[in-house]
Order: sequence, then structure tokens, then C-alpha cells
Amino acid sequence: MNRRHLLAGFAGVSLLSLMAGPSVALMIIPYTGSEVEALAQTGEPYVINFYATWCSTCAAQQRVLDTLQAENAAYAQIPIVRVDWDEYGNSELARGLAIPRRSTLVLMRGTSELGRLVAETRKDRISGLFDLAMS
Repeated sequence: MNRRHLLAGFAGVSLLSLMAGPSVALMIIPYTGSEVEALAQTGEPYVINFYATWCSTCAAQQRVLDTLQAENAAYAQIPIVRVDWDEYGNSELARGLAIPRRSTLVLMRGTSELGRLVAETRKDRISGLFDLAMS
């Protein structure tokens, strides 16, 4: 093994560690129909995030969620079910929870709603929802 191979190996290991990012594993689950029912049966808190890919408020919420979950490992343990508004905005789930619009975050435990934020992007309000999940 020559010096070039050794340096290339170190560079590869360094790059791999950068690509891995933070050690916090976010629990984001795409909604396809049965995920909420399965989470409800666990009795643990979870968040339902009604979003649209084209929604700027939804994008702002996601940036805050990413930041909060990176800052607090306990937040990263709360599953987030992402419900695509364009596909499921008129679904039984959305109607049953009376979801008024995309960019709605609903905190649940089982089948009980613990809290809700509509079009909220303030970090303190969103962290308050996660704090409620842990109380």
C-alpha cells in the first residue's frame, strides 16, 4: 500500500462520516393508509403532519422540525406520519380529524388528540407540542 492509497482511504472514511450526519434518527413515516392505526395501537405519542410538497409553510415547519429533532434526541423518538395533502386531504383520516388545511400538525396518543397547530412555524410553539408529547 502506498501513500496515495492510504490518503484516499482516510479521505473516504472522513467523507463517509460527514455523509452520515448527526446520530439522531428521525422517525418520519410516509402515510399510505394504515400507519396511524398501527401507531395508535402502541399507546405512544405520535404526530400527524398534513403537508404538501409545494407548500411554503409546510417547508418552514419541516425546517423547524428538523432543527428541533437535531437539538433534542427525545423529540427524534416521536414518530411523525407525513400525510400528503394533495393525495389524502379529503381522506377519512383528514375528515375524521377535521383538518382544515395543509400545514397542520396533530399530536396524538392512541386515538386521542393531545394538541394541534395549524400553519404554525414558530419554534417555541412547535417545541411546545413535542413537550406535550413527553409529559
